[in-house]
Amino acid sequence: MASKRDRQVKVVKRNRKRGRRNEKVTAEAMGFDLKGLYGGEDAKSESFSAEYKDRKKFVGFGWMEQAIRNCPSGKIPLVVIHITHQRRSKDLVMMRLSDWVDWYGKIGDA
Repeated sequence: MASKRDRQVKVVKRNRKRGRRNEKVTAEAMGFDLKGLYGGEDAKSESFSAEYKDRKKFVGFGWMEQAIRNCPSGKIPLVVIHITHQRRSKDLVMMRLSDWVDWYGKIGDA
């Protein structure tokens, strides 16, 4: 029977593998150069440094669905996330990857 530690090690390995797969697929879709070094940037282009995350659940999907529902035809939905009592310059902007690729294309070679 596997110990609790053995099960934890399996979960960590599985999560790392899922994360690496996500980095590869997303960097390719965006045309970014995959770096994948732990402790450094995941991918880069001439103008951007990307950090990719893979989560099973994320509350931001509900926000994006609302932005999509309320978005007029011909526009790109965005979600801007502000944390109360933080500077507005630290706000985050979220958009769908498909909209990014449609708008910017693969920019890795730009």
